[in-house]
This record gives sequence, structure tokens and C-alpha cells, in this order.
Amino acid sequence: MAHSDHGSRLKAVDAAGGHAEVIISVRDLVVGFGQRTVMNKLCLDVFRGEILGFVGASGSGKSVLMRTILGLVPKRSGTITAFNQTLDQLTPLERSMLERRWGVLFQHGALFSSLTVLQNIQVPMREYLHLSQGLMDELACLKLEMVGLKPETGSKMPSELSGGMVKRVALARALALDPEIVFLDEPTSGLDPIGAGEFDELIATLQRTLGLTVFMVTHDLGSLFSVCDRIAAISNGEIIAEGDLTVMLKSKDPWIQSYFHGKRAQSMMQEP
Repeated sequence: MAHSDHGSRLKAVDAAGGHAEVIISVRDLVVGFGQRTVMNKLCLDVFRGEILGFVGASGSGKSVLMRTILGLVPKRSGTITAFNQTLDQLTPLERSMLERRWGVLFQHGALFSSLTVLQNIQVPMREYLHLSQGLMDELACLKLEMVGLKPETGSKMPSELSGGMVKRVALARALALDPEIVFLDEPTSGLDPIGAGEFDELIATLQRTLGLTVFMVTHDLGSLFSVCDRIAAISNGEIIAEGDLTVMLKSKDPWIQSYFHGKRAQSMMQEP
């Protein structure tokens, strides 16, 4: 199965360097809305060069953690460091420089409906770079090519795209500034199994060729089985298990057992 290649690659990184480099570190994170606590002293590390799958039951806070790291949701306490910088301590300029080093694919793509595909991909370029329109057009076309779309797609509006194409355009936009880490929020939701499989393959290829670190919030077993090097599971505001697929399959936690040993998971494990 595909995941064994990734697992062995991550082990090779660990063996070579003793410990993989931590690119993002979350410590004792508390996040809540009103009376409800979503994260309860949560701790998690993301290692450079890995594809981390982040899973949990609906409403468990998977997307909230991603949005808190990105600064879109305020935290009550705890520390988040990225690239060895504590996010709370950064000046606006330092924060802006750091944000250029990550790209984000939001759930459902979140494309601007009034902009063409090329204009959508150019949004981060306009925000952070000072480039001529010609150069931005050229770069945006390159990003389209990277995600497997033809240059003529660039003139289309989001309403003219299929669900799979929307995801690819959103991924091209996430890659616009050549980031070191990409955050993906439910990247295969809404796609049929073939489209989801192709998207997973694209993520794995880009990760290999660009040396990306990928933080993937997902509930898609196919993604977890085929492309993730490591998986972290959240429940009751805490990480209840983390490790490769073998660790997940051995976990005694009831939710993890039902998730990774259900009928769908069993059928995937039997595939050649």
C-alpha cells in the first residue's frame, strides 16, 4: 500500500537526523467559545517534510486547531511556535513575513466568486509581493500546471469549475508564494472516490517534489491510508493518539477503534 512508502521515508528522516525538525509546536493550547472549551491544554508537534493527518469526530475541533495556528481564532492560553518563532511575540511585520512561509487550502476551496481563476491564484502575490502583472500571470499559470490544470483554465470563473477543479485551483493559490508548509482543511470533502484519490496523489507528488510539510485536517480514510506519514487524533480537546497507521490500528480508544476498524477501513486494508 502507498502509505508504507511514506512511513519508511519518515523513519529514514528520523534515523538520519536522530529527531525530525519540529516546524510547528503547539503547547498547552486552550481555545473556547463562550462556555464551551474546544481545546484543553492540547499539545502537538508537526515535523518538517511530513504529511500529518489530523482526525477527530465531527465538532471535535479539527478545523479550530488549524485556524488557531493561522491566527484566525483567538486562544485563551498556551503557546504556538512556527519556524522557531513564538507567534504571540511577533511584530505585525514579522508576522507578515512568517505568513508568507505557509499556504492554506480552506474547506470547499473558498475561492473569490467575482475573480477569475488566475486572479484568485494571484491574491497572495498581490498581498505580499511587488510584481508586474505579466510576471504574476506567468507565475499563476505555472501554479495551475503544478496542480494538473491547463493554462486556459485561468480565464474561467469559479462557477464554471467542477468540484475537483475548485480544489486544485485553491491548492494552486495555497502554493502561490512557494510555502514551506501547506494547511489543508478537508481537501477531499465533496469529491467522489476517484477524484479524492487523484487529489491525494497530487498532494503526495507535490510534497515529494517541493519538499513540503503538509498539515491535513481530514475525515477521509483514503487519505489517511494512502498519503499520511503520521496521524494525530483529537477527542475532548486533547490529542488521544498520534503515530503512524500501525499505532492507530493498535489504539484501544473506542472512537479510534470504531474509526480505523470499521467496515470501510477493513475493505481498504484488504486492497492490494
